[in-house]
Amino acid sequence: MEHEKELVRNVGRIEPRSLSLGLLVGFFLALFTYISMSDRSVTPLLTVGFAVESRAASAYGVPTSPMVENKMNSSQLDAGLRNATEENPGSDLLKKNDAIKVQPSSSSIIHDASSGRLDASSTQKLGNGNIGEDRHEQDGEKRVPDKSSSTSGDSTQKEDIINPKQAGERSADAKPQRKPICDFSGPRSDVCKMEGDVRIHGKSSSVVFVTSNQMRNPEPNESWGVKPYTRKSHKPAMQKIREVSVKMSNSTDAPRCTLNHSIPAVIFAIGGFTGNLYHDFADVLLPLFITSRQFNGEAQLFISNIQLEWVHKYRHILKRLGRYEIIDFDNDDQVRCYPHAIVGLESYKDMYIDPLRDPDGYSIVDFIKFLRGAYSLDRDSPIKMGEHPEKKPRLVIIDRHRTRRLTNVGEIVKMAEGLGYEVLRAEATSETEVAEFARIINSCDVMMGVHGAGLTNMIFLPRNAVFIQVVPWGGLEWVANYDYGDPARNMKLQYMEYGMSLEESTLIDLYPRDHPVIKDPPSIHKQGWNAMYKVYMIEQSVKLDLRRFRPVLLKALELIH
Repeated sequence: MEHEKELVRNVGRIEPRSLSLGLLVGFFLALFTYISMSDRSVTPLLTVGFAVESRAASAYGVPTSPMVENKMNSSQLDAGLRNATEENPGSDLLKKNDAIKVQPSSSSIIHDASSGRLDASSTQKLGNGNIGEDRHEQDGEKRVPDKSSSTSGDSTQKEDIINPKQAGERSADAKPQRKPICDFSGPRSDVCKMEGDVRIHGKSSSVVFVTSNQMRNPEPNESWGVKPYTRKSHKPAMQKIREVSVKMSNSTDAPRCTLNHSIPAVIFAIGGFTGNLYHDFADVLLPLFITSRQFNGEAQLFISNIQLEWVHKYRHILKRLGRYEIIDFDNDDQVRCYPHAIVGLESYKDMYIDPLRDPDGYSIVDFIKFLRGAYSLDRDSPIKMGEHPEKKPRLVIIDRHRTRRLTNVGEIVKMAEGLGYEVLRAEATSETEVAEFARIINSCDVMMGVHGAGLTNMIFLPRNAVFIQVVPWGGLEWVANYDYGDPARNMKLQYMEYGMSLEESTLIDLYPRDHPVIKDPPSIHKQGWNAMYKVYMIEQSVKLDLRRFRPVLLKALELIH
């Protein structure tokens, strides 16, 4: 004990300057010993270790801060990684970086402290210390693995490269990949489709798609305006169609549900050209079939600009496409909530279904079958003359009493009866019961008439029946073929087209022979649709040349034998 006290007293007597000098010499001796025993690579680490660690983290896709991540481009990432390996080729620093954990067959995980969220980062291919580079495509979003990356000598499986902006972190200039809610690319209609939490308030013409807090939606209040009628390029037709506001919103801003439904909703409008038989089907009923048949009747229909007479007229079709109460969209003050909703109707072309684009691969033939079921039409084929020689084939003539009239229809009836037909004359008016008229048409084997909306009744003919369209004079073959010729062929009808001669047109009684209407029809067409329509569709009626038309009826008989 005495020796220890003596030692303390002796040390206390040492001068401060001598003590400091001794400590300094001892420090350098220890440093020299440490350097001589350590790896050479440690020496440069004393000066550049901090910079290497920062670059290494960035090269692995680990941002040192959100600001740094947003500003780095692929060339900076590659340069940082290359510099780190060049400056310290033998160091284990890159492998031991605490900011990233590399696991076999899994993505690297980064914890976002600011959001408390685990986000997938770009994983790297590691093997013998080699790190594969990311290659950005021109859009700056997609990445593909570097095929030259080597993993030889390492059992770690190759991992797919994931863009951190796609799988997790989202910068201000990068939007997540998601399917748009609304499609405005169609030539005939705009359609919005929503699946999830959809809230409909008809009176305010509002449809709200509620997004969850987890949904990656950069613009939660994004909205679209849609007019749910299938003539979007025709301004006069669209003028009175009410626009529906489709909006994305979070749950706090969305209206509260007053009624909850478990079925899909389909919103569409009538108006425009509806009231005309052709447009009733081409603009509304056929597009409605394309859009809602996939639900097999388990859907609720909302109609904007509703007309009760129209709904009643086509009730057989509407009930099959939506078994539930039809909602008057414009006057409905409930907030109705649905798991699935469609605003607008799919439409490809007049009286046509594209099987390649239809959700269920339907064609116009499937629509015809649907109509036969809706109206309980029994006949699926015309009479077979060879099998039933005692029966007469039935010919229906679609009468017109205003424009494009057949002025000698009585003579046509007599000629047809003389050839062996049973002849019916029929004209559908706005008061005609569709189910009754459909049964009349379905009972016939041949239908004929002058170009016009009444020919739309061909949809009720049995398959392989004969359909004869009389085309008015004046260069109207193109519109006749578009409206009825092509659809008839697609419906598996036997289509015949009779082109009138000038002598069969009543226009020769209205205009002199040297008038442009008679002498130069293309000049009238060049004046636009309205000028052409006025002359050749409204002013013109038809007096068929019986001798010229007789072979057409004979040919029709051959076709149904």
